[in-house]
Order: sequence, then structure tokens, then C-alpha cells
Amino acid sequence: MEYTEDNLITALRDCEAIRFGDFTLASGNKSRYYIDIKKATSMPKVLKLISEMASEKIRDMQVDRIGGVALGGVPLATAVSLITEDPLLLIRKSEKDYGTGGRFVGDVNKGETVILIEDVTTSGGSVIDAIDVLRSEGVVVNTVITVVDREEGALENLKAKNIELIPLARASRILEKAGDDV
Repeated sequence: MEYTEDNLITALRDCEAIRFGDFTLASGNKSRYYIDIKKATSMPKVLKLISEMASEKIRDMQVDRIGGVALGGVPLATAVSLITEDPLLLIRKSEKDYGTGGRFVGDVNKGETVILIEDVTTSGGSVIDAIDVLRSEGVVVNTVITVVDREEGALENLKAKNIELIPLARASRILEKAGDDV
């Protein structure tokens, strides 16, 4: 299979990760469509396609670790880490106050470069929070790869923090391909 945006959209549609109707997003905003990447990552062939596409995007980049924000980014970052053989770093949404505590699973080393893998970006809020926490630890974060960018401000919000957002698929293309199905 070719690693193209259209093939990814077809795979997402075929596994029913793209749905149309009336939905409330995590942001509280209403939407006529929903992209369930968590469902897609439960399908091995789709997860493999996503991780191969993301790995191809970072092949020539400087990277010390592949990062994923819990929950949606965890299987994605894990799969990319397996392909690239770069160590994995998982970022919790909040600090854990039991066990070993902390917000990170994996090593956080000052000066290292982490590329974050995200499932869906809307405004970029959750990934920006993770970036801020990583940067406060001295970690370099310049790139976020997202499976789907809903094109609702994440690109601009990340650019304002000197972060490049690389979408594997864009909502406008998903909607364009859906055509009469919407």
C-alpha cells in the first residue's frame, strides 16, 4: 500500500473511524463529523499504515525520542518508536501522585529532541500543554506529527510556539472525499 493521504483517509473510513452526525468535541465545540483515531489504532493494519507514514516523515529529522500524549498518542508513538527504534517517551495529562509519580514514562533528558505524535489536532491545546512541560525540563520540541488536523487553529497555535505541525491527513480532504456521504 502506498503511504498517501488518500490511502490513509480510505483506511480511516473503512474501519469506521470517520463518522458523520452531531458530535460534541473535547473542546466543547459542536461538529458534524468525528475522527476516532483510537478506534483506528485498534486495527493493526491501520495502525501500521499510520506509523509507517509518520516514520517516513521523521526519517531525516534529528530525534532522540518519540513522544506521545496520553491517551490517544500512546499507541501511535509506541508504533513509531518500534519502527524507528528511537526510545519512547509518554506524557501524562497530569502528574501522578502515586507509584513513582511524575508526568513522564520514559527518560526526560535536558537537550534531547523529542518529536510528538498526536492522534487528532483541533486547537492544539493538549499537545501545547505537553510541549510546555517538556520545554520546562529542557527538552527540545520542534515538531508534532498528527494523524488528522481538523484545521481549526492547531497549525497557527503551534507555529506561534515555533512548532511545525505535520498532518498525515487534513479534515478538508476528508470532507472533500466524503462528498455526498456527509
